[in-house]
Amino acid sequence: MKVTFNRPYLTGNEIKYITDAINRRKLCGDGYYTKISSEFIETKFNTKKALLTTSCSSALDMACLILDIGKGDEVILPSFTFVSTANSVVLRGAKCIFVEVDKYLNIDLDDVERKISDKTKMVMPVHYASTSCDMDRLMAMSEKHGFYVVEDAAQAVYAKYKDRYLGTIGHIGCYSFHETKNYSCGEGGAFLINVDDNKLVENAEIAREKGTNRSKFFRGEVAKYSWVGVGSSFLPSDMLAAFLYAQFEQIDKINELRKKVYDAYTYGLKGLISDGYFAGPLIPSYNKINYHMYYLMFRNGDERDTLMNYLKENGINAVFHYLPLHTSDMGLRMGYKEEDLPFTEKVSDCLLRLPLYAGMDDSDVEYVVEKINKFYR
Repeated sequence: MKVTFNRPYLTGNEIKYITDAINRRKLCGDGYYTKISSEFIETKFNTKKALLTTSCSSALDMACLILDIGKGDEVILPSFTFVSTANSVVLRGAKCIFVEVDKYLNIDLDDVERKISDKTKMVMPVHYASTSCDMDRLMAMSEKHGFYVVEDAAQAVYAKYKDRYLGTIGHIGCYSFHETKNYSCGEGGAFLINVDDNKLVENAEIAREKGTNRSKFFRGEVAKYSWVGVGSSFLPSDMLAAFLYAQFEQIDKINELRKKVYDAYTYGLKGLISDGYFAGPLIPSYNKINYHMYYLMFRNGDERDTLMNYLKENGINAVFHYLPLHTSDMGLRMGYKEEDLPFTEKVSDCLLRLPLYAGMDDSDVEYVVEKINKFYR
């Protein structure tokens, strides 16, 4: 491909900090760089507790574990999401209640309200392309009906809802630092606790440390540590945290580089958008995005696929996104069927993502815009 879909950005300090982590002779989790990266998240995003994890998937698993999601419980989530959101529920034996997305491709709160039952224990909004649903309304629903809100903010690190960072509004927030995300360490994530609940923090540390009170031991709070609960190994290596901290140091620069590409697409494609060939991204007025994604929405799947194939023939790796979970093999086994969530199915058929990453060459952006305009003009 002449233009790849994604390319990880390097700030220049990654190798320096990884080398320093090696020289410190503590390569496992919770070393020096794990601690300063966690502190960065807590301070920058204003959350009570941030724990680095091996992935956003493991952070979601931790959330379902420590909130005691289990058999007989129902968890409401959008069907238009990555499988990790649903896997975290299924692994605990609970039932996935899939709902529609709205025009911003976020969880449809009207559909959520229709599907709340006395078994609803959690709602998991997925902040698509760093936008969100009306989080004030969702939290009010949570208060009224007594369910937890766990934000799948994998794509939304450094994006905001009103004056608050996404991932810090629900009871728990989950971030991703995968290679495809804005701030990356290859594979990684974070688990954010946003409520003043020391017991929840303690349970999260136990779950993250294989079910032990090892964190308390290292803080000198207990004389020895032992197995005290259910957990797994959710800690990333300190070398990955070192890589991540180098990214955090330039969080604003990376954001601006992505904005530059995003704005170039908006300007270069505005004629085709105004002429109705396709729609560009929709952003709610209450969101400040992080420029994670630039997508186009077509009238039907044939138009999307025709342009996508044309771009690939010209060396441009533009790609579609999620296939609805309710129509997957697993979803069908759960009792769902096609046309249960028609808008979600249409969105999946009609969405195309363009290449976008920090440091993308101007010439590559211009080439993508040129080819799309040429295709239609």
